[in-house]
Amino acid sequence: MNSKTLFTLFIVNFFVFFSCDNDPICDTVIQNGTIYDGSGLPSYIGTLAMKGDEIIYVGPPKKFKSKNKIDATGKGVSPGFINMLSWGYSSLLKNGRSLSDLKQGVTLEVFGEGTSAGPNGHPDSLDYISFGEAMEKLIKNKVSPNIASFLGAATVRIQHIGYANRKASVSEINEMQKTVKTAMEEGAMGIGSSLIYAPGDYADTEELIALNKIVSKYNGMYISHMRNEDNRVIEALEELITIAREAKLPAEIYHLKASRRPNWHLLDTIIERVENAQKEGLKITADMYTYPASSTGLTGVIPTWVQEGGHKAWINRMKEPKARKRLLKDIREELSQQPPEGILMVGFKNPSMADKYQGKTIAEASEMRKQSPEETIIDMIIEDDSRIQCIYFSMSDQNIRKKIKLPWVSFCSDAGSYSDPKEGFRTHPRAYGSFIRVLGKFSRDENLLSLEEAIRKLSGLPASNLGLKDRGLLKENYFGDVVIFDPNTVGDNATFENPLQYANGIEYVWVNGSAVIKNGKHTNSFPGRFVKGPGALKNNAN
Repeated sequence: MNSKTLFTLFIVNFFVFFSCDNDPICDTVIQNGTIYDGSGLPSYIGTLAMKGDEIIYVGPPKKFKSKNKIDATGKGVSPGFINMLSWGYSSLLKNGRSLSDLKQGVTLEVFGEGTSAGPNGHPDSLDYISFGEAMEKLIKNKVSPNIASFLGAATVRIQHIGYANRKASVSEINEMQKTVKTAMEEGAMGIGSSLIYAPGDYADTEELIALNKIVSKYNGMYISHMRNEDNRVIEALEELITIAREAKLPAEIYHLKASRRPNWHLLDTIIERVENAQKEGLKITADMYTYPASSTGLTGVIPTWVQEGGHKAWINRMKEPKARKRLLKDIREELSQQPPEGILMVGFKNPSMADKYQGKTIAEASEMRKQSPEETIIDMIIEDDSRIQCIYFSMSDQNIRKKIKLPWVSFCSDAGSYSDPKEGFRTHPRAYGSFIRVLGKFSRDENLLSLEEAIRKLSGLPASNLGLKDRGLLKENYFGDVVIFDPNTVGDNATFENPLQYANGIEYVWVNGSAVIKNGKHTNSFPGRFVKGPGALKNNAN
């Protein structure tokens, strides 16, 4: 090879070497954003890159080759948020876009407070659906967020005992344990109970311990709407701690509260008892929604004895003179702590009932009907043939702020996830604002906690509690559940008077690496997956 040829090859290689783009390739790169990684550690200006469904880089500024480059200067970049108590299964079946939650940065909806979508029906019937099949049904229907669920303790009881108010037999416990085992292997996060409602509250502590012993074998957790949230809340908390101790598993309190004014002072005792249990080595945590009002049916002031046997039996029993007399007395006692002026009706089955009473308090309806509040409650339930959804103004704003600062409390909506609600629909504003208020109202505006800590409590903390190994943090090889938000504008718009108003300030959301919100608008992408609990992972590994 002559010198001229050698020189030519040198020149060609020189230019090829220095003209090559050596930057790594990714699908999406976010540059110049303030990284909040979900751990609570200090934020920093950096780069995040995603390829496929994973984060492949997060750290100091770094160049990437990508067709999708986003300059996030002045914006926050965080993990997607986790809704620890969602009632979104049914609403997502109707419309999988999940706008009310996605516009708050929520990328994982967790179901299962007391009841779960499966198992449902008799195992030998053609319409039977298992826990895992129910979850896969929602995924096949296409949803934008990820989904997960606890197995409902009441669902298990209904499968094997029905609506009878009695102690489970040894053989029934054994059969229920088999149902729990199957659900855990199909991906349940654990057992979720709701011990304030029938038939959930028909289960005694012994039954719940027995079911949770199976959950413990699969590294799952117990999560509970405790048996009482007002004047007997400490007793109810002791039951949850006992279940955690005896079954040897973590336990979480659904929507932590001390409800009704005479009991507000009990929150300090609750906090002290939880933290003492933590010092004993028990993993006890809680979640909350960020409003001083709860929402449930008029069942919130109706004792569960009248509901035995299911809905039809309940309605018929309220018509019986002897039962009605006892029920009137019991409701009157409930209303002594929860005044009828503080119960706002927002959901009816019968359109004519909605026309008359939606947006009215029990006190107002009582006056309209010329009845006592307790008579109004009974007769309206009979007339509407439903439990009638209500908002209860029963909590303290001061207690809300106290709970928000607790390092072991994450967040929930305790609501559906809505995208196109029908005309006349009303709900609690927590469906549209519970998470965004943590960033805007409580972190930025009131400075109750740093933005780093707020995001940890929205993402890393609940992911850790659920035993998720690859979500909840901005970390390499974790799934690409990512949010870009404007810290100066994030905030809620929903009110009790006008709750159907989306949040501000969430600009981009990715679920499993796919953009579902872009420039504040839905992309008509449905990449949501069934996120399985640690029991399924353990089972699949064997």
